[in-house]
Amino acid sequence: MDIEIIKKNTAEIVPENELIKKIKSGKKLRVKLGIDPTSPDIHLGFAVVLRKLREFQKLGHQAVLIVGDFTAKIGDPSGKSKTRPQITNAEIEKNMENYKSQILKILDEELTEFRYNSEWLGKLSSEDIIKLASKSTVAQLLERDDMSKRYHKNEPIALHELLYSLFQAYDSVAVKADIEIGGTDQKFNFLFGRQLQREFGQAPQVTVMMPLLEGLDGVRKMSKSYGNYIGITESPKEMFGKLMSIPDDLIIKYLKLTTNLDEDKIDSIENEMKDGVNPMSIKLQRLAYEVVLIYHSQEEARKAWSGFLQVFSKKELPTNIPSYTLTEKKIWIIKLLVDSGLAPTRSEARRLIEQGGVKLNGITVKDIKFEFEFKKETILQVGKRKFIKICAKEK
Repeated sequence: MDIEIIKKNTAEIVPENELIKKIKSGKKLRVKLGIDPTSPDIHLGFAVVLRKLREFQKLGHQAVLIVGDFTAKIGDPSGKSKTRPQITNAEIEKNMENYKSQILKILDEELTEFRYNSEWLGKLSSEDIIKLASKSTVAQLLERDDMSKRYHKNEPIALHELLYSLFQAYDSVAVKADIEIGGTDQKFNFLFGRQLQREFGQAPQVTVMMPLLEGLDGVRKMSKSYGNYIGITESPKEMFGKLMSIPDDLIIKYLKLTTNLDEDKIDSIENEMKDGVNPMSIKLQRLAYEVVLIYHSQEEARKAWSGFLQVFSKKELPTNIPSYTLTEKKIWIIKLLVDSGLAPTRSEARRLIEQGGVKLNGITVKDIKFEFEFKKETILQVGKRKFIKICAKEK
């Protein structure tokens, strides 16, 4: 049944009875998804929503992707404790060049409609904006969790931030959305869209919210800004390695939200884990391989699998380790990590050492004050996937 396909793995549908009516009507529904053009690369977290949108398309419905070029220049404060930096038209145009090709790795191009909200928001006069603003109250806009927290902490809230939700809700009016899909962190905006559609005499959209996927740290939602993401265009090797590093308690959630395995198979895997099967085996044979297979070829997925086994299961070093030439005989380990590119900053280098993530020829470096003295070619390793071969400068 169509409704069961749509409900699978969703976090919340508001209201579900209206969704059932819309699906049963036989109408080709317009399913709206807002796109943030400030982040041009798609990661597995955002792919969760795109994959659900693809299910709507398989049922014959139209995906309406709203590129927030106008609202991006305002700055979406959703879930943020401070104002998001604004972006220029040139940056938006550059970001969208790659964004569309990545989106169409998942969605059906024939059933995908791209719309830029500057098309209607950019045409609003001062009078139009005032009329639009009259359809909401400041108190209502401050109900947003992030806004409420900032307000009670006496932190500044710019007027343009309050308008963001209003403009995003107006997007639903402009494209006559039947359904809006996204993450649970957008619930306020989605419900605001329902309200505004009623104000304009339209049938209110149903909101379909997907769970937020935790990133590699296992705590915060997957995000490029947190550095805990897995991009869908990353190399098979990098993608495979990152998936192998996710916390064990997220395996089932990842299987449900990022793979094409059916429910019965996932239930079977969950029972195997309860019976004591090694989680590493599940990640290796099911999760990492299945996800890489979606975004790359079967041959590439197999190579990533065997490559991982070579390095980690057999405790062998990878082939073609990049070299780093020392310009000095003795160097502080923190400086070495940063200079070689294995750590972006000195503070991050310290954190890696303190967490036991740095090794020299397989031996863990525990002292942040350690000074490396070159005597022979040495393998420096950070985490499970980063290696460099330290060489001396030729005389």
